[in-house]
Amino acid sequence: MSIPQSAGGPIQSRDDLVRYLETGSKPRSQWRIGTEHEKFVYDLSTHKPLAYAGRPGIRALLEGMRRFGWEPVMEGDNIIGLVQDQAGISLEPGGQFELSGAPLRSLHQTCAEVNTHQQQIREVAGEIGAGVLGLGFAPSWRLDEVDQMPKGRYAIMRRYMPKVGAYGLEMMFRTCTVQVNLDFADEADMVKKFRVALALQPVAAALFANSPFREGKPNGFLSYRSQIWTDVDNARAGMLPFVFEDGFGFERYVDYVLHVPMYFVYRDGRYIDVAGKSFRDFLDGRIPELKGIVPQLSDWADHLTTIFPEARLKRFLEMRGADGGTWRRICGLPALWVGIFYDQSALDAAWDLVKDWSCEERAALRASVPSLAFRTPFRDRTVLDLARDMLAISQSGLRARAREDAGGVTEEGFLQPLVDLVERGYTRAEELLRRWKTEWNGDLSRLFTEYNFI
Repeated sequence: MSIPQSAGGPIQSRDDLVRYLETGSKPRSQWRIGTEHEKFVYDLSTHKPLAYAGRPGIRALLEGMRRFGWEPVMEGDNIIGLVQDQAGISLEPGGQFELSGAPLRSLHQTCAEVNTHQQQIREVAGEIGAGVLGLGFAPSWRLDEVDQMPKGRYAIMRRYMPKVGAYGLEMMFRTCTVQVNLDFADEADMVKKFRVALALQPVAAALFANSPFREGKPNGFLSYRSQIWTDVDNARAGMLPFVFEDGFGFERYVDYVLHVPMYFVYRDGRYIDVAGKSFRDFLDGRIPELKGIVPQLSDWADHLTTIFPEARLKRFLEMRGADGGTWRRICGLPALWVGIFYDQSALDAAWDLVKDWSCEERAALRASVPSLAFRTPFRDRTVLDLARDMLAISQSGLRARAREDAGGVTEEGFLQPLVDLVERGYTRAEELLRRWKTEWNGDLSRLFTEYNFI
């Protein structure tokens, strides 16, 4: 989740909010790739999550990363993130460690960034006695074992979440994801990409399903993280059926966001709790806690970071449906979507694949994938078949992009971990369950030793 945004001056009218989104439009030559990935950080000796303070601790990890040129982001006396050039490191509510990568031109650069981050975190975590794990859900920790990070927005969310959904605290403190942020040329291009992203998000969730355990036992799902998002806060989450309606564009999305309940407004270094009040109320001066406070575009930018649909529009599009995973598979998520979105023929093929899917069919896919993943039925096929189609489209798009590294290698290879999954026909979650039942003999501690990133 984000740190406070900087986005401009006072909001004069709804048109300012529409223009804010419109300014994300870019010519193809300026399209970039921004990858974000979260990891669980734990004590190597106990396999418990790190608290903020102490050693090993999250603060010590952040401080240690500064040796690589990262500058601290402070909230009061607490370091809560790091920035370097156009990249950032931030903390999720339970200490999940997130790299928000810089906007880069190619997947080669993206994966180099991921590898550099791994090397840096390996050095520091090793020194303080910490391990790093890539899964969609914390496999063995109870909620009361997870320390809350010292960020004001998280205290507000923690109070509000139980009022609007059953899984809000689970999402905050025990989930990890990988996402990619991609550009659009104009409103029409945004609309087409948004629709493709939402329709295919359940297929991507199946490809990255990697959260089958909860508190040391199988939880009944292959992507429990995906299941959690079905009941976090449905006023700000979900599949957004209106995106597929005629006339959808920037204005319609603004009207949706205006009525999504807010969490906070950030002023003078503090978060003002306005949870449950709409941004429309803020613009109209109807929130007593904000009397005399003029809405700024930075408030709008902050509010956009608190909208959690399966794909999200800011001044770029975010694909948000994947569980966290092993280091090698992190690069597979941006590769999947870059291949589809950054080649016109591939985007057209993806739209042809999904354009006649009904709202009910999209909802049924979303509902079934957390438990069935590749086995989810769709018409006379399965999600495994759809995943194969999706990968073939992405491969064609990456081939057409023809972005080579210094050795002449194209970007298609970054899809190989996903191709391997489809060829074998079962998910990473099923692989973990099989190992837990057989060679691990129900001992989940083996997960921490065999899948530790460092």
